[in-house]
Amino acid sequence: MTRNAKINTLLLLLVAALAVLPIALGLGEGKEEPFAGADAQAETAITELKPDYEPWFSPLYEPPSGEVESALFALQAALGAGVLAYYFGVRRGRRQGEAAAAAGADRGDDPGSRGA
Repeated sequence: MTRNAKINTLLLLLVAALAVLPIALGLGEGKEEPFAGADAQAETAITELKPDYEPWFSPLYEPPSGEVESALFALQAALGAGVLAYYFGVRRGRRQGEAAAAAGADRGDDPGSRGA
């Protein structure tokens, strides 16, 4: 097994452990929403500490349900992953193109003489 394969396997196991351990250890038991986001937890803490707190701003768009909100969040994450994948793909393609051009120049290939 190559060094990169070992590192990738280790990272994959680490990600799996981060996903499974909180559930396996029961870290969310006893709570109404055990794995709520940080925004919801902050809102709960603020209302407990200062019940008369009035927010400065209101959301521009309030989704009709939690499922729609989750779907919009997943869509946002997918679009961000797509943009990153495109960027890294273009970057790798350019690097491979430059390497191929350099290898062709080392062999003495003249791209202008082709097709004549």
